[in-house]
Amino acid sequence: MVLSQSSQTFDVTLAQDNIFTDLGFSEEEAVNLKIRADLMLELRSFIKAKGWTQKTAASFLNETQPRISYLMNGDINRFSVDKLLLLLSKAGMGVKFEIVSNSTLNR
Repeated sequence: MVLSQSSQTFDVTLAQDNIFTDLGFSEEEAVNLKIRADLMLELRSFIKAKGWTQKTAASFLNETQPRISYLMNGDINRFSVDKLLLLLSKAGMGVKFEIVSNSTLNR
């Protein structure tokens, strides 16, 4: 798809369901990154909704302030799925997973 605005032309490529796949990660790594990104976004939203400083969030979640800074800045490589699930649990949130076959996803 090509968009034109005045004298500028932009090529636009429609994204797939997982931006990490679009960025060239293997399917397995893209799924893991997407899960971690989604969990991190939920934690960030929780902290922002509470109006907490990073220090307050760190105290509540029993983490260090630098770790909360990494979370708030989206430093995805510093967090495992396990760690993010633990933090969500400390925040009083649960997570539900739905397992589906690849053929169901590609419909």
